[in-house]
Amino acid sequence: MRILLWHVHGSWTDAFVHGRHEYLLPVLPEGGPWGLGRGGREWPCSVREVAPRDLAHTAVDLVLLQRPEEREEAARLLGRRPGREVPAVYVEHNTPRGDVPDTVHPLAGQQDIPLVHVTHVNRLLWDCGGARTEVIEHGIRDPGPLYTGEIPRFAFVGNEPVRRWRVTGADLLPEFARTAPVDVFGMGTEGLAEATGLGRDRLRVLGDLPRSQLHRLMARRRMYLHPVRWTSLGLSLLEAMHLGMPVLALATTEAARAVPPEAGAVSADPAELRAAARRLLDDPEEAAARGRAARAFALEHYGLDRFLRDWDSLLSALVPADPHTTDPGAAARLREGEKR
Repeated sequence: MRILLWHVHGSWTDAFVHGRHEYLLPVLPEGGPWGLGRGGREWPCSVREVAPRDLAHTAVDLVLLQRPEEREEAARLLGRRPGREVPAVYVEHNTPRGDVPDTVHPLAGQQDIPLVHVTHVNRLLWDCGGARTEVIEHGIRDPGPLYTGEIPRFAFVGNEPVRRWRVTGADLLPEFARTAPVDVFGMGTEGLAEATGLGRDRLRVLGDLPRSQLHRLMARRRMYLHPVRWTSLGLSLLEAMHLGMPVLALATTEAARAVPPEAGAVSADPAELRAAARRLLDDPEEAAARGRAARAFALEHYGLDRFLRDWDSLLSALVPADPHTTDPGAAARLREGEKR
């Protein structure tokens, strides 16, 4: 089927577009949140960029929504209302940021568009009213067992940690840096050293890197640090587990479900995580063993094949086997035929 979606969350989209469908990504000359297209990603040829002005004449079987305002934008561009005149599904990537646990989801109360959460914690915390809700857990492409762990430092991946300070746990980095130096990867990491007051011997910012280079560098660090307070589930955490890295994570949101005890340590007490880090620093063999456990768990629970199977099951239930659904002019012709 042909699926229209905007390139909003790169890591999640990377997994989704490796399915067996055709994926249409709106593209604008200036890029931006409404026209990023492929964004330079090395994705399959089934991922096509399309100019928004051409969508009214483009066959679309389903619209995948990820932001509340996309419903109106998709209706404007397609000339059809998502959920009523063209099948649609809404993916909720984020934990609520309002009056938790009483935050009402923007799609609460409606019945036309299923609401798919990427974690069980998401569905638990959002008030979705009477909307149909499901959970399809994350899956990622396997980067392979690259872990060596020869560098006795933490790896931490976080986007915009200075702006998102306490959300990402960036304020906790000085505490962890007393146990081992921290190497930071991700977008918008400039200025983190100044914000934390840490020198280069305690914190190094390596920035936003291509996927393959990022994974090789992460895998050389002894352990992965996940100090994030409030997120659905950072996909970099799952990537680290796929690499075979032992993981130290705050026991917040979905981390307790995603990281089994044998894969490292999960605790709401940073002191307990620092104690576990010291053990891994002193015993590289234990670190490697925990990393192997992390990889085995991630492959079983967060593998790409399982992710795509779950999505195919939902999509096949949403899109009827009717050729009219892919024809942007079919609805108008049907209405005209009924008048006659």
